[in-house]
Amino acid sequence: MSCMQCRISGRVQGVFFRDSTRKIARQLGLRGSAVNLPDGSVQVVACGEQKSLEVLKNFLAEGPSRARVDRVNCEVVEIDPPAGFRIG
Repeated sequence: MSCMQCRISGRVQGVFFRDSTRKIARQLGLRGSAVNLPDGSVQVVACGEQKSLEVLKNFLAEGPSRARVDRVNCEVVEIDPPAGFRIG
């Protein structure tokens, strides 16, 4: 199991970005979280199979229809995978 942490910038708050990410992540069997950050970006941490992480990363680059993604920065992280996928 691999884990990644991504920071997504653009118009990503108030456009159902976190909820859409949670739905996709759960469909892919991923565990982690999606959290709004004070600077207007969203941080996503996801753990699971590499193929599923790539699918999620592709979604993060597009986002839901009301979002405008300007930048996605992801890195591999070493963490204990959390239970489920939550938004905060």
